[in-house]
Amino acid sequence: MNTYNLVVLDMAGTTVADGGLVERAFAAAADRLGVEPGSAEHATMLDYVRATMGESKISVFRHLFGDETRAQTANTAFEEAYGTLVDGGLIAPVPGAREAVERLTAEGRTVVLSTGFARVTQDAILAALGWQDLVPLTLCPADAGGRGRPYPDMVLSAFLRTGAVDSVRSVAVAGDTSYDMLSGVRSGAGLVAGVLTGAHGREDLAAAGATHVLGSIAELPAAIAESEAAE
Repeated sequence: MNTYNLVVLDMAGTTVADGGLVERAFAAAADRLGVEPGSAEHATMLDYVRATMGESKISVFRHLFGDETRAQTANTAFEEAYGTLVDGGLIAPVPGAREAVERLTAEGRTVVLSTGFARVTQDAILAALGWQDLVPLTLCPADAGGRGRPYPDMVLSAFLRTGAVDSVRSVAVAGDTSYDMLSGVRSGAGLVAGVLTGAHGREDLAAAGATHVLGSIAELPAAIAESEAAE
């Protein structure tokens, strides 16, 4: 019998390779707000964007630009730029990602895809990959009351909305950032796996509470099966 019957997966950097589109879209947002490319201000902001990969993007822009109007303007510019880049065919699945999701599903597990992007951007990514019907539920921060990672809300929303498991300890979470790990740990998930295909490295993932650090999402089904066999 499976222990981990609900698996919540991050998208960009974990199941989706976007080739650095976040930074390119940020440049468009910064330009919209009048931040000079190459300036010290731009460099400082970009460092923050890199450090907070995985966090809800509107939260990042609230920190960077202060007042809500400027943050919303930056977020809109970011989402528009990212969507244009996605439509340009500049994203692809992480190798083995679809196969991992299909294997987990075939094993009787419910898989949910989550993101820190807005719904319109998430939908554009799913459409570009042909993943609209890959999983029964996809979540963005707005689907969880507006709070994205590192809050546990999206994981807990997956738990409540799917009814796939009776305990949060039977949830497995996987992502490429320390914020993904914190979200999983704070939700009470029993397995929190970091993958090395995205923003943060082994030390950052482990420091944020990863129970497993994997080369990629392709290794997750085997890691879950091994954890269940050891229990």
